[in-house]
Amino acid sequence: MVHRYKNNGYNIVLDVNSGAVHVVDDVVYDLIPLMENDPGISDDELVRQIGSGYDGSDVKEAAGEVRKLYEDGTLFSADVFEPYIERFTEEKSRAPIIKAMCLHIAHDCNLRCAYCFAGDGEYHGRKALMSYEVGKKALDLLIASSGSRVNLEVDFFGGEPTLNFDVVKKLVEYGRSREKECNKKFRFTLTTNGLLLDDEVLDFANKEMGNLVLSIDGRREVNDRMRPTAGGKGSYDVILPKFRKAAASRDQTNYYVRGTYTHFNTDFAKDVLHLHDEGFEQISVEPVVSDPKEEYAIREEDIPVLLEQYDVLAREIIKRRKEGRFINFFHFMIDLEGGPCVAKRLSGCGAGTEYLAVTPWGDLYPCHQFVGKEEFLLGNVDDGIINTKLSSKFASCNVYTKKECRDCFAKFYCSGGCMANSYNATGDINGNYETGCILQRKRIECAIMIKAALSGEAAD
Repeated sequence: MVHRYKNNGYNIVLDVNSGAVHVVDDVVYDLIPLMENDPGISDDELVRQIGSGYDGSDVKEAAGEVRKLYEDGTLFSADVFEPYIERFTEEKSRAPIIKAMCLHIAHDCNLRCAYCFAGDGEYHGRKALMSYEVGKKALDLLIASSGSRVNLEVDFFGGEPTLNFDVVKKLVEYGRSREKECNKKFRFTLTTNGLLLDDEVLDFANKEMGNLVLSIDGRREVNDRMRPTAGGKGSYDVILPKFRKAAASRDQTNYYVRGTYTHFNTDFAKDVLHLHDEGFEQISVEPVVSDPKEEYAIREEDIPVLLEQYDVLAREIIKRRKEGRFINFFHFMIDLEGGPCVAKRLSGCGAGTEYLAVTPWGDLYPCHQFVGKEEFLLGNVDDGIINTKLSSKFASCNVYTKKECRDCFAKFYCSGGCMANSYNATGDINGNYETGCILQRKRIECAIMIKAALSGEAAD
């Protein structure tokens, strides 16, 4: 499978199965669809089919280059992954290895974000804070269920986790106390809205948290419209100086500011660039996922505008980096040389098998976005995963079980997309969230183009 596209003056060809990217001239670009099904087609036939727009000798030379790429395995390559994923899925279903947990330290929040899928942090249930005892059982379950894996991930999440910060500190201490004896290494993450991010929290985070996620939507008017405090006031002026301090204290690494764009700010590139201008280098701003009836929901007529915004943002990122102003946009992060392991490329985040969310009272769900949906209850911290049938369904979800993914060029980069988004859009984790797919494909195209532009690649 080959994907060709033009972006920012580049002719880009992605060989989907090998992952090879080629920046080519016009004649090679136009030859590729003629040769995809028959690389051995004769030069004379190619000259006839391509028409009078090119000199015959140029066409024949370019055809030789295309055939060389085919012989090297970097063009028109075969899919060797489907047999692998079948074996991987069977092994994952039979003996799941848990490697990460999202601990819902607080089902409570001091913001009232309009688009919050967690319903004011309560996940449409009751307010609650996780006790140390429940959190300790969760870490014990993670250790016991991680097999020979050494590195384990734990995200302190909410609601707002700093509302229960003493328990966060105690659980980190407990996790560290077990690392040596169990041959494990915890990497902790704190996700916070920043209202309670004082020096004590920041000092602790800088000592113990491998990553810090700071929630802000962008420009003041955009952020405050969607992210007011419980008292109805704007949060921007309170959190911005705290977030600037946090980013600087971490030397602009191991953190990111994370925002959401909606129908109200389809010009979201301005929000990304605003955050960069305010001193942040690690930035994530992504589309809201919501009931389409909500006034802030992304609409069909917004899609062309959003696609253009990604192009605007990509061009500006190139410009700023060439000026020596580093900016890393989370959704343009792409590794064309190594990338994630094959299993992750094919099956995604591991929700429901390798990754679990834990409620304040110890129930287990596939991820934070499924919490509160009782049909997705997997078990609890005392007994582990009980609903093995559901866990197996999540284990078997991959780019080959989603029919829309099979012929999509983006499948090995998005890994089939978010299962929660698929479920919310279609009622099936193997479904297709069409809007998300359209935007994801555009992000991948932009990410590859940025790589080409910054590497200074010439035409093949």
